[in-house]
Amino acid sequence: MSLFDLNGKVALVTGAATGLGQGIALALARQGATLVLSDKPECSLKETFLLIQKETEWEAALLPIDVRDPAQIDEGVTRVLASFGRVDVLINNAGINRPKPGLEVDLENWEDHYQTNVRGGFLLAQKLAPAMIEAKWGRVIWISSQSGLIGIPGQPVYCSTKGAVIQLVRTLGVEWAKHGITVNSIAPTFVETNLTRRRLQQPEFLEFVLGKIPAGRLATVEEIAAAAIFLASKEASMVNCHTLCVDGGWTAW
Repeated sequence: MSLFDLNGKVALVTGAATGLGQGIALALARQGATLVLSDKPECSLKETFLLIQKETEWEAALLPIDVRDPAQIDEGVTRVLASFGRVDVLINNAGINRPKPGLEVDLENWEDHYQTNVRGGFLLAQKLAPAMIEAKWGRVIWISSQSGLIGIPGQPVYCSTKGAVIQLVRTLGVEWAKHGITVNSIAPTFVETNLTRRRLQQPEFLEFVLGKIPAGRLATVEEIAAAAIFLASKEASMVNCHTLCVDGGWTAW
């Protein structure tokens, strides 16, 4: 059996329509996992679905849910468990970043960030964990951010949500380890996706970012996906409560 083999595992990826979620879903499928793709109902999952079908000849299941809505989460989890019986790997990737300086943050901005970046992933993990406990095996992986470990001017709410994710990872990982479940997060530096592209096209901001990364470049979707494959695998069974930085060294100084 090859390293990082995920044959027989069912993986649910949120925010799978584009960007990091799409890249992670495709990487999981290449390693043999059965995929459940999720994103907001208004976001088309067709592109990700077709990429997986083209490369693996398998059909992924689609689960349109808005993670801000607890009722949609309840319904979605019920459907997934009815179809597959369990989810072995949960990738909590759904997230938003709408930068505003601290003095300009309003309640809507605050609530949208916390409901999307923190609460939605927690509710999914909470509802999927019992089946993982019964199976005595599970992987819960959040896409956090280097912003959960450092401060970046202009995005205090986003940074605080990613810090909250890191604490959830530590606490849930401690609680669930005895059941064979690991809970970890990945903390990328900037990757050019639809979430970051507009800001990275600003020369001053790009100069600021690259000046902070000792490697001197942005991360790629494939590099983040590789970290997710490792954490999802049996080879990472003793990696728990950990935040894996894929940041080219930004958080080291």
